[in-house]
Amino acid sequence: MNGNSKWGGNGRFQYQNNQLQCENIPLAALAEEFGTPLYIYSRAAIVENAHAFLAQAPARALVCYAVKANGNPAILRLLADAGLGADVTSGGELFLALHAGFAPEKIIYSGVGKLPHEINAALDAHIRSLHVESGMELALIGEIASQRQQVVPIGVRVNPDIHVETHPYISTGAKQHKFGVSPETAVTLIHTAAQHPWLKPVGIAAHLGSQIQETAPFIASADFLIGLADELTSSGIQLEYVDVGGGLGVQYANDKWEVQSEKIQNWVEVVSEPVQKAGYGLIMEPGRSIIAAAGVLLTQVVYTKPQDAKQFAIVDAGMNDLLRPTLYSAHHEILEVRRTSEVHPTLRYDIVGPICETGDFLAKERPFPFLSPGDLLAVFHAGAYGFAMSSNYNGRLRPAEVLVDDATPHLIRQRQTYDHLLAGTK
Repeated sequence: MNGNSKWGGNGRFQYQNNQLQCENIPLAALAEEFGTPLYIYSRAAIVENAHAFLAQAPARALVCYAVKANGNPAILRLLADAGLGADVTSGGELFLALHAGFAPEKIIYSGVGKLPHEINAALDAHIRSLHVESGMELALIGEIASQRQQVVPIGVRVNPDIHVETHPYISTGAKQHKFGVSPETAVTLIHTAAQHPWLKPVGIAAHLGSQIQETAPFIASADFLIGLADELTSSGIQLEYVDVGGGLGVQYANDKWEVQSEKIQNWVEVVSEPVQKAGYGLIMEPGRSIIAAAGVLLTQVVYTKPQDAKQFAIVDAGMNDLLRPTLYSAHHEILEVRRTSEVHPTLRYDIVGPICETGDFLAKERPFPFLSPGDLLAVFHAGAYGFAMSSNYNGRLRPAEVLVDDATPHLIRQRQTYDHLLAGTK
C-alpha cells in the first residue's frame, strides 16, 4: 500500500470522510490549532497497549516501561497511573520517572555507564534494583553502598549471545555488543554481590535488542536466563526474578499493520510461561510496543521541486524532528491528511526536510498523488524514538506534542521558541 491508501488506519488513526483523524479529532484541525511539525498521540492507544501487558502478565510480574522510548511527563504519568513500572537508563530518566509518579519499588535502572551521582540518586529513591553491566560498576556500587551503609538490590545484565533479525544498531544481545556481561562473568558478579555486606543480588536480566518480530529468540533468552538462575540456586543463591527485557517489534508498513494489543498478549504469554513454571518472578521492559503506533508526526509540504528524474516534497519536519529514517534507514508509512476522491497522476516523491544534510529525509521514492505546498502529511508509528531523539540541529526548534483524548486535545509540550536556543548560555 502507499500514500494513497484506501483506509490508512492503525486503530486510533482512521479516515473519516477523507479526513485523517486521531480518535475523534481531524489532524487538520490540530495542525491549525497547534501548527506543524507536531507530534500527536492517542491516549486510548497508549492505555490499551499498557493494559494488554498487564492483563496477560502473571501475578508476580512487573511491567517496566522503557522511558527512553518516549519520556514526555504526561505520557509517563498516564503509564504510571495504569500500573506500570519504569525502566530507566540515566539519572535524567530516573528523575522523570519519579516526577511522573512511578513507585520507586517498580523502577529498575539499566545502562552501561552509570555515574556516581546517578547511583546515589537511585539509592536515595530506594528503587527496585540496579542492573549491573560490568565488574567495575559492581565495585563502584558496592563502595557507595558501604559508604552509605545501605543494602542495595542489584541484578546483572547478561549478554546471551543470541542473534536476532533487526537493524545492527538496535541489536544488543550478541557478544560483540557493549551491553551486559558473559554468562561466566554474570555468575561471578552475582557471587561477589552475595558475599558483600551491603549488596543483595535479586535478579538476572537480558535484552536482545529492538524491533524483533519473531518470538523464538525471546523464548531462547528466557530459557537461557532460567538455566542461569537455576545454576545459581544450586550454589545457594536464590534470585527473585528473571528480566526478559523488551524488544517486541511493531509493523511500520501499513499493509502489515495489526492489532498491537493482541500481539502484545501473545508475546507476554510466550515469555512468561517458562519463567512462571520455573518459579521466578518476571520483569518485562516494553517501550516501542506500547507507544510507537500511538503517535504520528504531522508535517506540512513547504515546496515541491522536480530535479532531473527526481521529485522532492520539501516539508517542515526534518531529521532533527524524526531521526530514525536517517539513522536506521527506517521505514515510516506516510499518508495524506486530506484525501481526495479526484483522480490525480501518481508521482514518486522523496519526502525531505530543511536540514543542511543530504541524509535529511523522511522517506524516499514514495508514491503520492500530486503534492502541493500546504498539503499535510502524517508520518505513522512516530510515538517511539521520535521526539525522544529530536534535537536543535541547524538551530531548529523542537516541535510541540499533543495528547488526544477522544475529542479533546491536550498540549503536553509547548513548541520551543528561539529563546530556548539561548538557555544556559551567557
